[in-house]
Amino acid sequence: MAARKPRAAGNRQGHNTSPLAKVRRICLALPEATEKEAWGAPTFRVRNKLFAMYAHDVHGDGRIAVWLNSDAATQQQLIASDPERFFSPPYVGSSGWIGIRLDRGLDWDVVAEFVLQAYRRTAPKRLAALLEE
Repeated sequence: MAARKPRAAGNRQGHNTSPLAKVRRICLALPEATEKEAWGAPTFRVRNKLFAMYAHDVHGDGRIAVWLNSDAATQQQLIASDPERFFSPPYVGSSGWIGIRLDRGLDWDVVAEFVLQAYRRTAPKRLAALLEE
């Protein structure tokens, strides 16, 4: 049975869904993805490897964001293209992770695509291949 690509958390009934609920829905739709609290925040993993972390006002920075596993080139390109939405997160930014602000109007389908890329980068090849079927 093929796994489905994550979909952005919709707002079918007009209710305001929290950014965390949307991130959770996107991440947990991926094969074998799990949620685990670490460092006081929800993290999302595949086979215990971190691919995403929800961040709310870390060290008083005022950001509502998701931090995603990425590479340095992508991180630099995204930050240069839109520094209001993308940033280098503390602790993991030096490893290429990208921070995406969720309070700056970025389309949730775009956020879901970035989550998918982070998952593919982190997941074992067999699990990542399920998304291609």
